[in-house]
Amino acid sequence: MKANESIYKEKLISIEKAVSFIKSDTDIIVAQCASEPQGCMSKFHLAKERGVTDVKVFSVLTLKPYDFYMKPEMKGHFELCSWFHAPGSRQALKAKTGTVTYVPNMLHRSATDRLKVRKPHMFFGTCTPPDERGYVSLSLGITYEKDILEAAEITVLEVNDQLPRTLGDTHIHISEISYFVEFSQTPPTLPAPQPDDVAMSIGKHIADLVEDGSTIQLGIGDIPNAAALSLITKKDLGVHTEMMVDSMMELYEAGVITNKRKSVHKDKFICTFAMGSEKLYKWLDNNPCVEFLRGKYVNDPCEMKKNSRMVSINTCIMVDFTGQVSSESIGIEQYSGTGGQTDTAVGAIEGTDGLGKSIIACRSTARGGSISTIVPVLPEGSAVTLHRSHTDYVVTEWGSVRLTGRTVRERTQMLISIAHPDFRESLKAQAEKLGFL
Repeated sequence: MKANESIYKEKLISIEKAVSFIKSDTDIIVAQCASEPQGCMSKFHLAKERGVTDVKVFSVLTLKPYDFYMKPEMKGHFELCSWFHAPGSRQALKAKTGTVTYVPNMLHRSATDRLKVRKPHMFFGTCTPPDERGYVSLSLGITYEKDILEAAEITVLEVNDQLPRTLGDTHIHISEISYFVEFSQTPPTLPAPQPDDVAMSIGKHIADLVEDGSTIQLGIGDIPNAAALSLITKKDLGVHTEMMVDSMMELYEAGVITNKRKSVHKDKFICTFAMGSEKLYKWLDNNPCVEFLRGKYVNDPCEMKKNSRMVSINTCIMVDFTGQVSSESIGIEQYSGTGGQTDTAVGAIEGTDGLGKSIIACRSTARGGSISTIVPVLPEGSAVTLHRSHTDYVVTEWGSVRLTGRTVRERTQMLISIAHPDFRESLKAQAEKLGFL
């Protein structure tokens, strides 16, 4: 125990010292979402004063508008390479600061794909204080964090005594880390949005497709939250998901989620990261029924499809008549990212028991009801997040349709049937003009 204390003290440095290791023409990879090392990232821009240039910082859902990528004068010094855009990176893109770009990816390959390109110079993450055996927990996320940590030349972990100690593959011994800094703060939270009537209608349609004993993947947002509320009458659901959220905890406490009928990791929640309320974080602390595993395993379609009655529930921006799903961009404007949508959708529909389902949900209109989200063709430049061959169920507030195995003509008719009534006639006319009907 004393030896571990000595190792930790020797590796404990200031945030300013940690940032001083940033050098030109290197890759830095930081932990994502609630695992974001906010103390260190708020100081990255100081490296500019030393003349540091051409630093790429890779991240997912950067939670704060940090100076290193928000300020135009950082162009040439730092570039945020985002696997999934958040408000700050979208703002910087619109401002044309030249400090933000996007990295096309599948979530389960985000780390391994980048490692094929270049070994990272530094990794910055967060962890709990070390236990008596000298182990820290990476806490709220190991989607790519542990893979990168093991490959980086220099590793810095921001020790936060307010993080929960999660279980699974989250632990690492202090001897394996280059440096530690201490930064105590309440972990970033994400309150569950309150769904409106439209979201609740969508949620009910989704719940109708979920059978008792299903294993579910569920994200964050008003529609997934509405789906969770609508699942309250189900029995013995299991969870295999990239993101652990409040609604899963609530369904477990209500006796809906038991994980008892899972074919893989029976009796366990399986996730790769978590973000939600302080209550969720307290519930996760030393909770043996939740296992955090690496994203390259959790989101691997080949692993996901082994689950019994796997149901993937995701949202999108728009769907075209052929079933192409765009969930991350509007035309050429990158809005978010692919995330794990393709991973989980493919894993679900290829379920080895033949009972899996992929559900893509969206409101039937956008921009205050002025445009339809069911469209003849995607706007020029739109990223196709889910290939039409992988699109299974599509749900709006007007109902659900299953596109699997259907012709383009059938798909067109079915999708128009769940479009908003105000747009159905015009959509039909456009379909006839294009030769889809």
